[in-house]
Amino acid sequence: MYETIRTEQKEGILTIFLNRPEQMNAYTNVMAQELIDAYKKADVDDDVRVIIVTGEGKAFCAGMDLGDGGKTFSTSESMEDFRDSGGQVSLVVHDLKKPIIGAINGPAVGIGLTMTLAMDIRIVKKDAKIGFVFAKRGIGPEACSGWFLPRLVGIGKALEWMYTARYIPTSEALASGLVQYEVDDVLAKAYELAQQIASETAATSNRFVRQLLWSMLSENSPGVSHLAESKFLFWAGNNTDAMEGVQSFLEKRPAHFPLNSSDVPDFFNKGEKDK
Repeated sequence: MYETIRTEQKEGILTIFLNRPEQMNAYTNVMAQELIDAYKKADVDDDVRVIIVTGEGKAFCAGMDLGDGGKTFSTSESMEDFRDSGGQVSLVVHDLKKPIIGAINGPAVGIGLTMTLAMDIRIVKKDAKIGFVFAKRGIGPEACSGWFLPRLVGIGKALEWMYTARYIPTSEALASGLVQYEVDDVLAKAYELAQQIASETAATSNRFVRQLLWSMLSENSPGVSHLAESKFLFWAGNNTDAMEGVQSFLEKRPAHFPLNSSDVPDFFNKGEKDK
């Protein structure tokens, strides 16, 4: 179905593999469009509870495919019409209503790293080569990293990494908050977290949590968060997931939440019809 990625789905977990191992999964515009397609389909599939993105082979993504040489970053489009494909992918990820985990299993530089910034959790292979190398190629950041990176690690660290274009030790990435885990087997850790989410939590809760926390990054008042939280609590308190969550706790048994992510109304005015 896809040329540059492949997917596996099992027990509520969709795993997307960047699948150009001979090219160290170098990024192309075809890959961008295929990722967008896979993300959008996963977002409306109630059988998908969690998305994991990783690389086939030894690399996660070695950055942009430089097969066109010095013309790699040139375009015939006008400045007004041109839109960075990495940014288009990141905007789709930002709008997802499902948890998404980046399992960085090897080298991830340039777009190979910035494509993970919109994800919720990043797990990096210990001592993998990672970095924001744009200044060494005479270009600038993309994939909406100007918005995401300072929010993840702070403006000072973001600027230093971008200015120097140096490779970042994975221990430093962990300490700075760029990644949440630094392990030898990133996919095993990703599956551990994904299985916990998929089997032990309500899809409705996690859809709301993802939208809430990302949306509140752009708000200036806690009152906005209070209003959205109150609306969801009102809705959840009158629906079966909350009833099951409480009852399963009282009965000391695993919960079996009946609702799907798609059952949640729009509490953030993103154009979905209120239920």
